[in-house]
Amino acid sequence: MSMGNEVIISAALTGAVTPKEMNEHIPLTPAEIAEDAYKCWKAGASVVHLHMRDDQGLGTMDKNKFAETIRLIREYKDCDVIINCTTSGDHRATDAERMAHVGSLQGIEMASFDAGSFNWMPGGVFMNSPQFLNDLGEVLTGRGIKPEIEIFDSGMLGVADYYVKQEKLKAPLHYQFCLGVPGAMPATVENLLYLVNQIPAGSTWSAFGIGKHHIPIMYAALALGGNIRVGLEDNVYFSKGVPATNVGLVERAVKAIELAGKTVAKPAVARQILGIAPL
Repeated sequence: MSMGNEVIISAALTGAVTPKEMNEHIPLTPAEIAEDAYKCWKAGASVVHLHMRDDQGLGTMDKNKFAETIRLIREYKDCDVIINCTTSGDHRATDAERMAHVGSLQGIEMASFDAGSFNWMPGGVFMNSPQFLNDLGEVLTGRGIKPEIEIFDSGMLGVADYYVKQEKLKAPLHYQFCLGVPGAMPATVENLLYLVNQIPAGSTWSAFGIGKHHIPIMYAALALGGNIRVGLEDNVYFSKGVPATNVGLVERAVKAIELAGKTVAKPAVARQILGIAPL
């Protein structure tokens, strides 16, 4: 289905790294994450992208924390937000631990598929081996979970194509262009335009820029007919020196969409656009 004038807002609520000391609004517990998910949905987000944190505030792939957070979100009876879970929230996790939640839990509608490895400077290697991606593709496709193909660099587009040809992923794909990570593709409008021009016809896509690149990439994505992602995972400041909230970032995205003459997609419409079964 073509996007037309409808724009999907994804809210990436917490990420795996940024400490609460940098921004007191970063949600860490399942209860905090679920409450922020609900508030972001009310503000206009159709998708919430979930990472979990352990009791020390570090990223974890603890299946039980995902289960608890999903349960708490769905306890808000009116909330039909699309639940999108990470598969890369902890560099200490084994491949099996990274897939445990998407392989067994109910209620996960989307999940990240990080289509390659690279040097995430200066911390280390962000590992997504061919075997892991093969197995992850099988799990997501087998369970009817929509993969969000996270593209940090242009070569990853070919990796995604490979798994479509291997029938581990089903076209049309939904791409999330993740720009501005140190060691990967810089967050420029030129780079976003290049990526958008490479993906197969009929694909859907979204984009975000890290930190100060958030605003230019958001406006470029709107101009190019894409969807947008906001949230404290990617950007902890609303403006220079001013701490952001997830809800505030969603509200600003809603205004930008409306100023661009477009419409904020409700979750039911977003599911149609993304090819996800109705809730």
